[in-house]
Parts: sequence; structure tokens; C-alpha cells
Amino acid sequence: MNAMKTGVPVQSTVPGPVLVRQEVRCAVRFPLALPVVISTGDREVAALTRNVSASGVLFKLDRQLEPGLDIRFRLRMPGPVLGTAHDVLVHCLGRVVRCSISDSHYLAAATIDEYQFAEQ
Repeated sequence: MNAMKTGVPVQSTVPGPVLVRQEVRCAVRFPLALPVVISTGDREVAALTRNVSASGVLFKLDRQLEPGLDIRFRLRMPGPVLGTAHDVLVHCLGRVVRCSISDSHYLAAATIDEYQFAEQ
């Protein structure tokens, strides 16, 4: 299945109506600004989350991350967001799917391919 994730009209060479891409989401996003350190294997990059879901995260950072890059990061999810009495540390493995510049910083979207709750 090809999920189209923008609201940009697409021109077709076949006469007929203009197609509009629909944004497809698999999970609820939470608008959370959480500090995080992203590990790329050979370097670490400080970032701040803009939003988080079970399947992905949007990071705000000072440098570009290349799409396709495998990353590791830990999120300390607030208890009230998860419905727990305490914050929960989550270890995540994922990959960068896109990175763009916005004002004076970069926005990098990444999938969360695997995650594990840390023992506390």
C-alpha cells in the first residue's frame, strides 16, 4: 500500500479530475516537547521532540539527518500521557524518513520500528 502523506494536488497526464493526496496516520500523535539524544552509530545529536506517536516521532534539531539513516533514542514519556502513575523510559530503534529546514532549525521525521520499555 502506498500511503500518501501530503495535501498537495497531483497533476495527472490522463484527462480527468485532479487527484489530492490524503494524509494517512496509523497512530494518534501527542504534541510533546521532550529532550532527546539521537544516536546514529558514529555520532550523537541533541534534539527536542515536536510530536510523538506509537509509530513515529518528529524531532526539532540543529543539524540535518539523512533520510534512511538508522537511529536509536530514548524517550521519557510523561505518566499522564500514558495513563501511568510515573514517567516511563522507552528505548527506541527507528529510521529517518524525511528531514527539512524550517526557520533556523531542522525538522526530522522518523519511524519507530522497535521499542522497549526500560525496567525502573
